[in-house]
Amino acid sequence: MHLQRYSGLLRFRLLLISTLLFSLGCSAQSDKSRDETSALNRRIEQKVRTTFSLPSDLGVTVGKREPSEIPGYDKVPVTLSRGAKSSTHDFLVSKDNKTLIEWQKLDLSKDPMQAIDTSGRPHRGNKDAKVTIVNYDDFECPFCSRMHQTLFPDLMKTYGNQVNIIYKDYPLVSIHPWAMHAAVDANCLAEQSNDAYWDFADYTHANQKAINGEKREIKEEYAKLDQITEDVGKKHNLDMARVDACVKKQDESTVKASMAEGDKLGVEATPTMFINGERVAGAMPDPELRAVIDRALKDAGQTPPATPTAAAATPDSTAGPAGTAPAKSGKQ
Repeated sequence: MHLQRYSGLLRFRLLLISTLLFSLGCSAQSDKSRDETSALNRRIEQKVRTTFSLPSDLGVTVGKREPSEIPGYDKVPVTLSRGAKSSTHDFLVSKDNKTLIEWQKLDLSKDPMQAIDTSGRPHRGNKDAKVTIVNYDDFECPFCSRMHQTLFPDLMKTYGNQVNIIYKDYPLVSIHPWAMHAAVDANCLAEQSNDAYWDFADYTHANQKAINGEKREIKEEYAKLDQITEDVGKKHNLDMARVDACVKKQDESTVKASMAEGDKLGVEATPTMFINGERVAGAMPDPELRAVIDRALKDAGQTPPATPTAAAATPDSTAGPAGTAPAKSGKQ
């Protein structure tokens, strides 16, 4: 009877010990797996930073690994972040953890141009043209200034009625303090006049440094923009009471809607253009931009114009808006 009791206790203790060892083994295995995952994630982060030359202040976070539709590979999301802005990009990592592939699944069923609201936006060119160029623009962005001067007047002279160019607002407010104000002012002019909007756009892009000035406070930059708006409005005989009320109100809702639209399309920097749906990011050199437009024309059944033998001179950046006096630098 005592032997049975001790035998029972022994079996219970053995069972308890084996259960404890099993749980410890699971825990050890889990810790090992976590260490391997952390090490792999660090390698992925380093490879992404190095391959794409990412700035050191850009956050890189490797997400949860999941099975993919590609045999031999799992999917790993990598999120890039700076401040409140972030974007997530999918990568494929091989089962043996030796290969990383940038993965982008393209949806052929959706046309980006259908997701862009161009209703009521000022345009240049032929509104019925077979090729539409939508440019997400920032009035304070130096690369946008360069792109603007590539588009106007040389490119327009070459393509004429074969293209329609439309600007949408995408001010990078975190680094360009007066870009939002400029976009609102431009839209105040656009409410009454297509040409007044483009006069403002031409002048502002050509005179960014004059608007910035030297050690000028932001309220003075706003005042300068408002004065440009006033000058352009008067030149085009607009209802100035309406323009002034719009400028004073500074309603940012239209601009923010355009920014949200750009975010959905994957716009992350300016300038970003969509040429009949083909995305073009950055201040693309003139020959490369013409190649994209020519391709769009051919796809639309149109014959591209002959390449110009020499580029025409760019507009005089010292001229004031629509014939007004040159802009002054420094404080007013």
